[in-house]
Amino acid sequence: MKCFNNTMETDRLIIRPYSIEDYMNWLTQYKSRMPSQHKYDEGKIDMSICTENWFGELIDNHQQMALNDKVYIFGIFRKMDHTHLGSIDFSTIMRDDFQWARFGYTIHNQFWRQGYGRESAKAAIKFAFEQLNYHRIEAHINIDNTPSIKLAESIGMEFECIRKGFIHEFGEWTDNLIYFINSN
Repeated sequence: MKCFNNTMETDRLIIRPYSIEDYMNWLTQYKSRMPSQHKYDEGKIDMSICTENWFGELIDNHQQMALNDKVYIFGIFRKMDHTHLGSIDFSTIMRDDFQWARFGYTIHNQFWRQGYGRESAKAAIKFAFEQLNYHRIEAHINIDNTPSIKLAESIGMEFECIRKGFIHEFGEWTDNLIYFINSN
C-alpha cells in the first residue's frame, strides 16, 4: 500500500503520522492522562477497546484518508525521549480555487503549559501551507474554550466570525468561533 509519511521537526518535537510501533507509547500516554481539567478536556478515557490490532486498523484508516486528501493526522512526539504528547490534524474542506482546511489539535493534559501545543501547531501550519498546499486554514473553536482560543491567537490565527449552530456536539448544535490564517 502507498504510504503518507511526511515528518516535521522542531527544536523539541517530531510530528509525524503514526506507525504500529507507536502503540504502547500512545496507549501509555492516554492511560496517564489526569482527570478532566475543564469542559473541553476529555481527561481520562476508557481505552479498553484500544488493542494493538484496533490501533493498526486506525493507522490504516489514517493512511487511506491522507492518500485521499481528506484528513491528515499526525502524532506529536517529544524528541528527547519519543514520548507521545498529542496529535494534530487537518481536514480538507475544499480544494479547487479555495485550498481550504480545518485544523485541530490536542495535547494530553499531563503535558499542558510546557509550550508543546504552540510549538507543534506553528510547525504544522507551516507544513500545511508548504507541503499540503492549503491557502486557508481554520480552527473551529467553542465560544468558551479559552485555552484553544489562546493557542490559535498565539500562532497568528485571527478571529473572523461566530458561526451559529455550526457543529453538533453535546447533544445540540453549538456556536463556534472561527479563527483563520492564510498562506502568504
